[in-house]
Amino acid sequence: MAARGHVLALLVLLALASATAASGGRHPHQHRHRHGRKSARLRLIPSAPGASLADRARDDRNRHAYIRSTLASRRRAAEVGASAFAMPLSSGAYTGTGQYFVRFRVGTPAQPFVLVADTGSDLTWVKCRGAAGSPPDAQPPAREFRPAASKSWAPIACSSDTCTSYVPFSLANCSTPASPCAYDYRYKDGSAARGVVGTDSATIALSGNTGADSSRRAKLQGVVLGCTASYDGQSFQSSDGVLSLGNSNISFASRAAARFGGRFSYCLVDHLAPRNATSYLTFGPGPEDAAAPSPASAPPAPEQTPLLLDRRMSPFYAVTVDTVYVAGEALDIPAEVWDVERNGGAILDSGTSLTILATPAYKAVVAALSKQLAGLPRVSMDPFEYCYNWTAGAPEIPELELHFAGSARLLPPAKSYVIDAAPGVKCIGVQEGAWPGVSVIGNILQQEHLWEFDLRDRWLRFKHTRCAQ
Repeated sequence: MAARGHVLALLVLLALASATAASGGRHPHQHRHRHGRKSARLRLIPSAPGASLADRARDDRNRHAYIRSTLASRRRAAEVGASAFAMPLSSGAYTGTGQYFVRFRVGTPAQPFVLVADTGSDLTWVKCRGAAGSPPDAQPPAREFRPAASKSWAPIACSSDTCTSYVPFSLANCSTPASPCAYDYRYKDGSAARGVVGTDSATIALSGNTGADSSRRAKLQGVVLGCTASYDGQSFQSSDGVLSLGNSNISFASRAAARFGGRFSYCLVDHLAPRNATSYLTFGPGPEDAAAPSPASAPPAPEQTPLLLDRRMSPFYAVTVDTVYVAGEALDIPAEVWDVERNGGAILDSGTSLTILATPAYKAVVAALSKQLAGLPRVSMDPFEYCYNWTAGAPEIPELELHFAGSARLLPPAKSYVIDAAPGVKCIGVQEGAWPGVSVIGNILQQEHLWEFDLRDRWLRFKHTRCAQ
């Protein structure tokens, strides 16, 4: 066998030598172009010269299936990495709450829920049963997440860095390192949620640059999800949980925005809009980026102000207010009221309905507005200080204007700050907050504006628009 191999090797060498000599010393597969540049040419030989057309057709079909599968997976990956996705967003007024609700699908197979869209939350959670510590006699909610029915559910251990460093209100009891991460999440309005944390996948409707299209779906993996066994709070009676849009390592907003261009946006319909009036919570490019309009039809550019992602304000999004105007007159509000460094500041919060102003700002704003409305009869109505009998007349409501850092101006519609509180009654729809303390721009003052939170470049952009779809 070895001798035969040596003979074959010798024959190959002799053949190469004779071919080289015949070609004047060049390699047998090298040729020169007219300009003297070398090229290489290799002979193509059929791998199976005797294969039938049926065999070749079968092989072609197999290869085509492979090509199609490969390209489809790459296109899906490109879509998830570069396009947008949107979730329908609607006012919860029909349930008697001041929240905005979003439809959300989680688990494998996907389970549908209606969650509160909350920029002040860092933990996404849904009502569920089957969680560790779940009361055996607990009344099941109308919709409940079933972890055991989801192939993609994975509990987070209580000893993990995610649990100990990032889960808000995580509990210290950890009987074994592998025990589930438990939480007792407390909200400022006194409501609470208790359960365990895991990760799961969310099913999202990709929208690209053409608006929401439910026919194109993808999975967003590794979403941090709380499985809430018990809860308190009025808004949680009307929803299935909370979608966290706050500034946090584990919030849904942070995870989703990181995959879709580093930004998210929402447009809040009038808080008294009917149930079927919806807009969208969008991650990635929004409707404003859908096409480049001609200069003649180009809409006005959105206002823009720096977005303050300050750890002292986390998970809230803070902005710098420069000046507040009423009827064109700048109000005398101490600068420290808007200064984060001096225990002040202002945040946008989709989970708070009424705008809350720290005492110095509140007194200045209501004094200026009430001065313009002094001719109307006053009415007492909790929780407002200034309410009026609007049937006695319909005076022009003075314009309220907020100027932010970077010359951005917010001019909310009058109905967003002099609000309908009862038939024939309007109230100055702001509340007084403690000072020192933060001021909160609530969702009623945000309504009928498109708000974009650019987390990557740290900008807040907004513009007045019609939100209802």
